[in-house]
Amino acid sequence: MNVSIAPPAIRPEPEIGPEAQSRRVRRFYRAYGLTISSEVALPELQPAVPAAPDIAIAVRPVDFPKPAAEGGTAFRFEPTRQYLSWQAVGTFLISDAARIDVDPAPGIDDPLLAFPLLGPVLALTLHQRRLLILHASAVAVGGRSVIFMGDKGAGKSTTAGAMIRAGHLLLTDDVVALDLSNPSRPIILPGFPQLKLAADAADAIRIEQAEVRPQAHPQIEKVQHRLQDGFSGEAVPAARIYVLERGERAAITPLPGAGALPAIIKFSYVTRFGRQALVGDFASTHLGQCAQLAARTGVRRLEVPAGLERIDEAVALIEHDLAAGAQAR
Repeated sequence: MNVSIAPPAIRPEPEIGPEAQSRRVRRFYRAYGLTISSEVALPELQPAVPAAPDIAIAVRPVDFPKPAAEGGTAFRFEPTRQYLSWQAVGTFLISDAARIDVDPAPGIDDPLLAFPLLGPVLALTLHQRRLLILHASAVAVGGRSVIFMGDKGAGKSTTAGAMIRAGHLLLTDDVVALDLSNPSRPIILPGFPQLKLAADAADAIRIEQAEVRPQAHPQIEKVQHRLQDGFSGEAVPAARIYVLERGERAAITPLPGAGALPAIIKFSYVTRFGRQALVGDFASTHLGQCAQLAARTGVRRLEVPAGLERIDEAVALIEHDLAAGAQAR
């Protein structure tokens, strides 16, 4: 996540001492098959009944040098502790893949904290829990699921939104978590019912069952759409991976075996942090997971028409490709 936003000009510095912490309400949520307790309000997530959390999020000081430059970042990765700091937002400490300490930057409130917290911070936490994490979107289609990967601006969330409008169900947007404990059956875990869309994509797709949430910061381009319907709360086997590219017409072509594995590695979330994030045996584990997914899931190149008015051409092609794949099994 590239956070290059300036903090609000006039806001009191938040208190994070013992008294302020005691005033924080601990809420319980469900995401990626896990129970999450959080002192940061995360209305993006689905509420859950209080229970022993798999991941606990607390607001407290984190002993880590803050980036000095405006918009600066600093990361440090250890086997059991990972530090992620954005000068404009705050510092996050992941401990033992089960706890996230949050130290907000001056003047930063919960809606803005949620952007890195539910993006790279949670993605790295899930990675530490031995899940394979992709920077992608995923949709459930008739008991199977498809993953949309691609470079920034390729249309991952837009294509997912068009699929939802066509009656399919969102599994997760931005952070795709795969459980590969059964080597022959990769499973996508459901995230939470939110889709982030640029204004032009939102106008073109018009997902009726979505609530548009207030903008967290003027410099954040995409707007959060919370789905009232159209979300799958169940884990679904992965059937296809589509690597999105812009084209003149909708087209699907198989990605050669030699290209499938590099594509999955490229769009795995931990790759964004570089080799430094793969401490200990994580490098070999991560490579094995990517190879396992490439071997068990059909990887295709999907050309999406540049004009948003033609996005349904890609939807129809995806549906046909999935139906043909199901018949061939």
